[in-house]
Amino acid sequence: MATSGAEERGGLEAAVRGGLRVLRERWTRGTRERGGTAAFAGPPRPALPGAAEELDPLQALPIDVQLNIMSFLSAQDVCRLGSTSCYWRAAVQDPLLWRYFLLRDLPFWTSVDWKSLPDVEIFNKAFSEVSDNALHNYMAVYKKSCPQGRRSLKSSRPRYGAVTSFLQSLVTQAEPRFAMFGPGLEELDNSLVQKMMTCPEILLVTGLPQRQIHGIGSGISFQFNNNQKFNILTLYSTTSVERRRARAEQAVAVNRMFYLENSTVGNQQAVHYNVIPQVKKVCEVVDGFIYVANAEAHKKHDRQEDLARILAMTDPSLGPPNRPLLVLSCVSHVGVKRIPCVYMAHQLQLNLLHQPWMMQDTVAATLAGLPSGIEWLLEEADCKNAQ
Repeated sequence: MATSGAEERGGLEAAVRGGLRVLRERWTRGTRERGGTAAFAGPPRPALPGAAEELDPLQALPIDVQLNIMSFLSAQDVCRLGSTSCYWRAAVQDPLLWRYFLLRDLPFWTSVDWKSLPDVEIFNKAFSEVSDNALHNYMAVYKKSCPQGRRSLKSSRPRYGAVTSFLQSLVTQAEPRFAMFGPGLEELDNSLVQKMMTCPEILLVTGLPQRQIHGIGSGISFQFNNNQKFNILTLYSTTSVERRRARAEQAVAVNRMFYLENSTVGNQQAVHYNVIPQVKKVCEVVDGFIYVANAEAHKKHDRQEDLARILAMTDPSLGPPNRPLLVLSCVSHVGVKRIPCVYMAHQLQLNLLHQPWMMQDTVAATLAGLPSGIEWLLEEADCKNAQ
């Protein structure tokens, strides 16, 4: 049964809102609690001003007040504060503070991948100062999960990758090919594919469809960053006439790429799909997949259906294992309210997949976010081919 976007994301979103409220209440009631036992011990203070470190006015404030002040800063600013003294180095590592940052910032992250998706249990469980601090290093989770942290880790890798890419470009090789599918190709008001074909400053079209891949067609060839060429084979679930009719009637068109197989897991009926023979031939020859998800919050979505179709397309029996999957969390244009990226990854249960994946926020009208996703996909496909 399809549910509305607001209903399906309610669990994680409510956990985030509730966590923020609880943490803020703890800080604001700290003044009352200081009459008895301190709510937060905080880092040890210097014994005397003018000893190893001079006690500055901000440092002299109660620890709960310090945490409240730091909660209004960005994570980057707090890290800079930690570099100013031994006291602040210890203070900024408070797990309560970093859980607050994690709950506050994750709805605004524009990408997440298979290595960085935070565990949903971090948000759903109640906060207990003793047990929770022992279980989770929220500062480490934040640094691993936020897009800025992933980019800094990537930039710190050895530079020989660029040389390897150049040497590989001297060797004639087939363009990597990717199968692109998903409801975001068909349900949005703006066409992602049409924009990709008419935006040469982002993606340059270098080849139009020819019937080469087992009667399905070779797709469209693009050139990325004036260098690497690749091929995208777009797979639609219905004809263009059926898609237009479904949009006009606000109905769901029948997906002709898959057929349903009933399966039972335990005592429950599970949704299991297989791909039709023509699509199966495509899955056997591509180097990776692009799934275009509809991330518009006001639309109805059935994420169980989405996951079942992703699993059918990426079935390891249809081709080489560990082929990368790029998930474009797509909306029509900038003004549309979207489901946050981390929420989408948990809704689609991408943690159940066995191959590398990345989810990237994308806007169909402007292609915002698409270059980052394509760059990741080409790098992952290149790594698999090298192996």
